Amino acid sequence: MIAHHRLLPWLLLAPAILLLGGLTLYPLGRTLALSAFATDYGFAGATFVGLENYRDLLGDRFFRQAVLNTVVFTLAATVIELALGLGLALLLDKAFAGRSLVMTLLLAPFVLSTMVVTAIWRAWFHYDLGYLNNLLRAVGLPAVSWLFDPSLALWSIVLVDVWQSTPFAFLILLAGLRLIPRDVYEAARIDGAGPWRRFVDMTLPLLAPYLVIVALLRSVDSFKLFDKVYAMTGGGPGNATETISLYVFRQGFRFFDIGMASAAAVVMIAVAGVLAALYALSLMRGAGR
Repeated sequence: MIAHHRLLPWLLLAPAILLLGGLTLYPLGRTLALSAFATDYGFAGATFVGLENYRDLLGDRFFRQAVLNTVVFTLAATVIELALGLGLALLLDKAFAGRSLVMTLLLAPFVLSTMVVTAIWRAWFHYDLGYLNNLLRAVGLPAVSWLFDPSLALWSIVLVDVWQSTPFAFLILLAGLRLIPRDVYEAARIDGAGPWRRFVDMTLPLLAPYLVIVALLRSVDSFKLFDKVYAMTGGGPGNATETISLYVFRQGFRFFDIGMASAAAVVMIAVAGVLAALYALSLMRGAGR
């Protein structure tokens, strides 16, 4: 009977364990193994090269540019979305006429699919007919090649991501603000603390766990950026917007260099894994308080 009770939890967990192993652990292990081979498909006819693929990555200027683009995009998008989300949460934490309508409009970009979002922004970015360039012309400014200027293309995609993902940051931070006891602010007012002191000394420290969660979730999601770049620029102009995910796609499915693609994927997974570990650690610290 005791053995039966000990076995039952494992039996109940078995389907989930098999699913996790088949869809996550096996692909990860195979990718790691393929990164040590020179191959265009699988292990059949593959040549073992050890760490040579990783050395080739470090010497590949396209990979270095992809890493730089990914880091710049991740930092810029995360910081801007965090700042805007916090600002919107502070504004909408107070009741006012039309608040529900404003919140509905703010959340609309977040519920749209990425393909719809990119289609909207490609139309807005159009040089001749786009909404943004028409606004610039209306105020006497020259039109901008948003997606075709190497110095602007990546920042244009950052703008698209900010438009779509800021509502996510806003929702989490607004929920955090709602959980701060109001009597804490009332006591601070009685003590003579002004709005800025209350924000710096009370709101920010009490909201810190939620800020960390938003920063980590958005940085992990931004780091694996693929769909917006693929749909809007294809990595161009040149490789000005190519990310690590797109580099892996090109190496594996355009050039059929599975070894190099696997090595690049391992690097990306390692960095994303570190970010995910930081996220999990922050959650456990928060639960332990």
